[in-house]
Amino acid sequence: MLIGGTILAAGPAAHAAGLLSIIVNDPSNPYWMAEGKIAAAEASKLGYTANVSAHKGDTNVESNLVDTAITNHSVAIILDPANASGSVGAVRKAVAAHIPVFLVNAEINQSGLAKAQLVSNNAQGAAVGAQEWVKRVGDKGHYAELLGSPSDNNAATRSNGYNTVLSQYPDLERVAEQVANWDRTQGHDKMQSMLQAHPDIIGVISGNDDMALGAIAALKEAGKLKTIKVGGFDGSPDAIAAIKSGQLQYTVLQPVATFARKAVDEADSFIRTGKTGAAEEKQLFNCILITEQNVGKYTEPFTISE
Repeated sequence: MLIGGTILAAGPAAHAAGLLSIIVNDPSNPYWMAEGKIAAAEASKLGYTANVSAHKGDTNVESNLVDTAITNHSVAIILDPANASGSVGAVRKAVAAHIPVFLVNAEINQSGLAKAQLVSNNAQGAAVGAQEWVKRVGDKGHYAELLGSPSDNNAATRSNGYNTVLSQYPDLERVAEQVANWDRTQGHDKMQSMLQAHPDIIGVISGNDDMALGAIAALKEAGKLKTIKVGGFDGSPDAIAAIKSGQLQYTVLQPVATFARKAVDEADSFIRTGKTGAAEEKQLFNCILITEQNVGKYTEPFTISE
């Protein structure tokens, strides 16, 4: 249920276990929307009241939401951090209030504060995506890259992962790169400017699906989509539709459905036993390549059967 910009979910025994505050990035992006909904559903199933709110990448908003979680006596916080360095203070504040924090999707640049950091294996996913991209685009020519938000470590990890693979092909040259901040509209606009400067590019590799879909829209407008191939990253429902229609070459699914549930399960374990049940604070979840060959196995948002 959506109330005043906050998603609330409560199960039959909702108040028995206490309030679980879930703070995501921007629910206008289907990835983060799914992250919040899935975590809230798992919390509800376990008997918690779940409150989902969003900071939209603003560390000041994030800090205020953590203050609210503390004031409301949350038993735990599930947080997708706004900034690898800038979110450390918000996490430290919750810890000082004796509220355990469980990070999902993105890391912070300090270990030992959060009880767990559960993220996609972005390096593995980027390598898988880049290998598929080369198969589709070929091993020579000029290409462009769309990058996510510089404040999110995932953006650099994916870009570096792409470069590790693509640098093995000396006749492939990246002639343009633009930051589009995970956003579809920015992906569209940045693609337009890159295309004007480099009309001979043969492909676009993107740090996420929304930027890739924005690029596809710009390429369609320019009549270039048949000759310029685009690869994505996330496994969003819109990306799946674009693969089925032949507009997107592939996407790399982040298993957000898996680690959003697991973060709540670990929070529940810690609340009950003082232990998360995980061997390490930082936990990586491998990504899955989705192409036209296996797209039919995608039955729920960000979920594919092996």
